[in-house]
Amino acid sequence: MPLSFSQLNLAPNLMRAVAEMGYETMTPIQAQAIPVVIAGGDVMGAAQTGTGKTAAFTLPLLQRMLKHESASTSPARHPVRALVLLPTRELADQVAGQVKAYAKYTQLRAAVVFGGMDMKPQTIELKKGVEVLVATPGRLLDHIEAKNVSLAQVEYVVLDEADRMLDIGFLPDLERILSFLPKSRTTLLFSATFSPEIKRLSASFLQNPVTIEVARPNETASTIEQSFYSVKDDDKRRALIQLLKEKNIKQSFVFVNSKLGCARLARSLEQAGFKATALHGDKSQDERLKALDAFKKGEVDLLVATDVAARGLDIKDVPCVFNYDIPFNAEDYIHRIGRTGRAGASGIAVSFVGGNNDMRLMGDIEKLTKQKINLLPIEFSGDQPDIRNQGHFNSGHRVWDDEAKRGHRAVREERVHASPRYAARPAPKAAPVDPFFSTPYQEPITSQAMVDVTPAKVGFSPNIKSKKKVAALFS
Repeated sequence: MPLSFSQLNLAPNLMRAVAEMGYETMTPIQAQAIPVVIAGGDVMGAAQTGTGKTAAFTLPLLQRMLKHESASTSPARHPVRALVLLPTRELADQVAGQVKAYAKYTQLRAAVVFGGMDMKPQTIELKKGVEVLVATPGRLLDHIEAKNVSLAQVEYVVLDEADRMLDIGFLPDLERILSFLPKSRTTLLFSATFSPEIKRLSASFLQNPVTIEVARPNETASTIEQSFYSVKDDDKRRALIQLLKEKNIKQSFVFVNSKLGCARLARSLEQAGFKATALHGDKSQDERLKALDAFKKGEVDLLVATDVAARGLDIKDVPCVFNYDIPFNAEDYIHRIGRTGRAGASGIAVSFVGGNNDMRLMGDIEKLTKQKINLLPIEFSGDQPDIRNQGHFNSGHRVWDDEAKRGHRAVREERVHASPRYAARPAPKAAPVDPFFSTPYQEPITSQAMVDVTPAKVGFSPNIKSKKKVAALFS
């Protein structure tokens, strides 16, 4: 039977914030983790994305830190007591927003620092003093080296999406950060999957942790309807547009593997009449936050993204996720489709399987999820034209086939010759001819008067004159 938040005996100011956010019953990860954290134990928690992990560690930490609550404006009365580390900027910004919402009616302060933004505003906020600091590892190290923040009084550390932090090489940064912390602390590690690397990490940083698994490792949510379509690479865009129309999908994530492919696909979908925007690592942080905000508000229908958006982003009521490209890492498939079907809602996950490489990647997904995948065919309707070679979009391929190239070349030449500007263009003027270069070579005629009277030596040309005698400086 689901437990209600009223059974936790949280402080009234925390319960007020929880009620305002519409929480009534706890999710499994919350029901098991919150009592352990309140009791002061280390936790190693595994749960599917979208199951309320943020509340599972934030609420008990705030409950324990209420004893340090102070209305003083002095920064010394507001040292960093809880540190939450996350792998991406978007996830850090999202978690910080939730922490501030839970602490709304307390005197506890929260702040977030991440890269891609100016350090000065972050420095000003840190100098004022904060109890809960949400950060990405790289930017936190920048502030530590600049002496903008002290971690000497940290009592609680949270490593969220720990598997992702290991994937992108944050282990050395984590070790440096943890070296600045007191040895006596409570450490919480949360991850969507439990890999051998995660278990080794927990053995290094956690002390006798309580392991909490609310679902089988690497299991996809049962509320998500998964479909795999066999589609040629050149037909993926055409298939995407047809399924969007057939299923009447208003909003969706579309995941691709490369930044260039992300930008191209978003631009081509806009040309096809969809409200689409791209989200990838080459965009500035301000552009990325604006794209996410527009998608949350419904101003954008399709968010075309790389795996920078695959982890932890909590956007409610997203009905569908498309895997335009099969992810290189099978675990990323679980994170991608976890953007839909959140908090018990139903969702749709559609994947396009193209060539042999996609088939191999699909096999990795089968091994990870232990689910048999059946490929479905797709038939294109008559009202869906073949748009592969229209305009300048070529589905990521550098060249088209010879027949297509010849057709496009003929169309361009016909347009150029039919242009009035081309017809009115005057003929180019002929270059002036120099008679010296146009006349054939003729041997010069020499007269007797022009011939040197000095008899030429045998074996030399008559054009070679004899040397003049010059007085020598030395005999």
